[in-house]
Amino acid sequence: MKRVGIILCGCGVNDGSEIHEVVLTLLALDRAGAEAVCFAPNKCQSIVINHLSGEESHERRNMLVESARIVRGQIRPLSDARADELDALIVPGGFGAVSNLSDLALKGEDGGVDADLYRLVREIHKQSKSIGFICIAPALLPKLIDAPLRLTIGTDNDTAEMIEAMGGIHVTCPVDDIVVDAENKVVTTPGYMLATSIAQAAKGIDKLVARVLEMTL
Repeated sequence: MKRVGIILCGCGVNDGSEIHEVVLTLLALDRAGAEAVCFAPNKCQSIVINHLSGEESHERRNMLVESARIVRGQIRPLSDARADELDALIVPGGFGAVSNLSDLALKGEDGGVDADLYRLVREIHKQSKSIGFICIAPALLPKLIDAPLRLTIGTDNDTAEMIEAMGGIHVTCPVDDIVVDAENKVVTTPGYMLATSIAQAAKGIDKLVARVLEMTL
């Protein structure tokens, strides 16, 4: 059975991982007979948002604890993740990708990424294992892999310009499709950067999961 690492960073689109994207990824993997192994940083979120009002809250929330809500407690600290135990890696989107797994939301192209995520992605890539990033998460890829990757976040011009400024090659892509950088075994899809329904998001995510699994060693 193929084992695929899933990297989470909280619970909710506005300050963590996008829940629909996570669940759709888990469902696609399960249907394909693959095992999902979930990880999240054992650190506080950079921001907490009340998802009912959309306003910032002054409470503190831990990414690992919050992510555990989505995956029924089956999750480990990202610092424990090792490429040798995985066949592939997928990172769903949500604003936490650019505010918790990185500080691109604050610093743009000058931002950095979580050290444990950086280590893991580079280990996975060095071992020629496949990688999938969804929604806004592909914006992190130019900071993680030293190659001019072909990737997509859909059609958002500002984010595409930031990706290009960091050395990525942005490819415009519809919600129900994927962009594949075959040389680097990297697959990306727009997810909720473009989706207006969970069914729309599912089309691209299903394709991403299928291609990631196809490219595993």
